[in-house]
Amino acid sequence: MNDSPLILQTAFSIGPVPITHVVLTTWAVMAVLAGGCFLLTRKLSVEAGSAQTVLELLVGTIDAQIESTMQRDPAPFRTLIGTLFIFILFANWASAVPNVEPPTAHLETDAALAAIVFAATIFHGIKSNGPLGYLKTFAEPSWVMIPLNLVEQITRTFSLMVRLFGNVMSGVFVVGIVLSLAGLLVPIPLMALDLLTGAVQAYIFAVLATVFIGAAVSGEGAETPRKDTH
Repeated sequence: MNDSPLILQTAFSIGPVPITHVVLTTWAVMAVLAGGCFLLTRKLSVEAGSAQTVLELLVGTIDAQIESTMQRDPAPFRTLIGTLFIFILFANWASAVPNVEPPTAHLETDAALAAIVFAATIFHGIKSNGPLGYLKTFAEPSWVMIPLNLVEQITRTFSLMVRLFGNVMSGVFVVGIVLSLAGLLVPIPLMALDLLTGAVQAYIFAVLATVFIGAAVSGEGAETPRKDTH
């Protein structure tokens, strides 16, 4: 890894635009996920095979998590939350590839992901409550709380970025240091732990995104939450 996670190494340039190794890794992760989704979904059938069963289980788990957190129909939020979870998971696991830094070990990637959640929170809040209804949520429980609620909106987005960056970066550093000191085989348990940590961090990020969006859409004037009809 670089001496500093704030330093980005340029792989090549397209005109005046530098393309860094982190961007290349991000593109590679996106290409793998896009290709995998195409292969898994091009021959869906009523009688699901093993791959389709795993895919349906993943989608069902994401839906169940969204519904239990937001108490709403998960369909409008499935694509965003599912994409965030799967992308972050594979981006974190990129550290298992030799000489590859996970994109999430750099602030730029994590800031972009947090900005997506921030924008999605505002979008779904306005969509559910209307512009005026969404703005009114900042005055709850009293207009005195408006400055604090505004600051909270920003700081929780910042915390998403810092949490993901800190945990992924620290794992990469620890494995790299042990690998340089102890040789190839000794760090394998640490690498396994790093993969587990990557999965946990992807789950936490997705759940927090669900919580933030759920809080935005549950204000006054929001649509009626989904109810269990059983």
